[in-house]
Formats: sequence, structure tokens, C-alpha cells
Amino acid sequence: MKTKLSQLAPGESGIIKEFTDLEMSVKLMEMGCLPGEAIQVERIAPLGDPIAVNISGYQLSLRKKEASTIILQ
Repeated sequence: MKTKLSQLAPGESGIIKEFTDLEMSVKLMEMGCLPGEAIQVERIAPLGDPIAVNISGYQLSLRKKEASTIILQ
């Protein structure tokens, strides 16, 4: 089963494997979300959107739609 970043709870982490949306993947890779990078969910907003993640030593805020295109190993 493929695990998406949007399915993780705060404190959980994974390694980026691939993306499901080509157009969105270009945007995400420009922000540092590269295949092979470790990514951890820091916190989720009260209504579930956006999601704060930690990647490559910095915090990034992603919409749930963006996070759902990131498949983890």
C-alpha cells in the first residue's frame, strides 16, 4: 500500500519515494521535496490544512492537496 504524506500524523516521518502529479512535483521539487529526502510532519492546522513539515533542516508549509501527491517509502 502506498503511504501519502497527507496520511501521517504529527511526529511521523518517511522518505519521499515519488509524486503522483507531474505538474505539482515540479513545484514541490523546487521547494526541496526531492526523492530520497527524509520528511517529517511537525504539525497540522486545526482544520487539517495546511500541514507543517520539516525537510532538509527547514520547515515548509504544504496544503493537504500538495501533501497528498507525495508518496513515501
